[in-house]
Amino acid sequence: MNIIAKWYYRLGAPNWFYPLAGKLIPWVALIFLALLLPGLYLGLVSAPADYQQGESFRIMYVHVPAAWLSMFVYAAMAVAAVVALVWRVRMAEIMIISSAPIGASFAFIALVTGSLWGKPMWGAWWVWDARLTSELILFFIYLGIFALYNAIEDKQTAGKAMSILTLVGVINLPIIHYSVVWWNTLHQAATVSKFDTPSIHIDMLIPLLLMAAAFQFLYLLLLLMKMRANLLEQDLASGWVKKVVFERNKKLGRR
Repeated sequence: MNIIAKWYYRLGAPNWFYPLAGKLIPWVALIFLALLLPGLYLGLVSAPADYQQGESFRIMYVHVPAAWLSMFVYAAMAVAAVVALVWRVRMAEIMIISSAPIGASFAFIALVTGSLWGKPMWGAWWVWDARLTSELILFFIYLGIFALYNAIEDKQTAGKAMSILTLVGVINLPIIHYSVVWWNTLHQAATVSKFDTPSIHIDMLIPLLLMAAAFQFLYLLLLLMKMRANLLEQDLASGWVKKVVFERNKKLGRR
């Protein structure tokens, strides 16, 4: 328990998190590529064409992981919001504001690829389907969180307001997930989560899971990079940032 507490307090210290994140970034990038490349090959080349959708189904190897990650990132932000509000951990706020543009990007990719997929399947680029509409709302919530934080000059107040808005927006996650169950929707029902009676062939499922795992590590990679950048921007005048700059210049042979 003491070890967990020790790591907890260390991760909350910017001067300890920053170099740790720098060491993790190359390894996370390597794992991301190790998952992405076989996932792309198996999904775009090896997997058989769908008997109904033909080759157009292959867009799901980007669309589905992006949709999953848009929800996963928000859930992670909600957990960080609780930590920020209850224990007043500043690094949790940094995590939220760093995750918001990443989650918005995943939501945007899910919406765009969904439109590209929907056109040949439904005959329209966009329909006000329950799943699509709730995903669009999630995208706007991401933008709202990011805009709210940057609109408030006092970052302590901004962090609190952002955390509260993040928790309010959590109500949209079950709506997205269960929209295909609660309403009559054009969007197909769950396939991957039906492990008892799977409705997706194993040759299609394996690359989909590889791509989903790759997107998870992509999020972690972007998060570590974004958090480091935000820490440097906010703590520019602090002693630990000056030390980091000094050590970097020393390695480069600068004065």
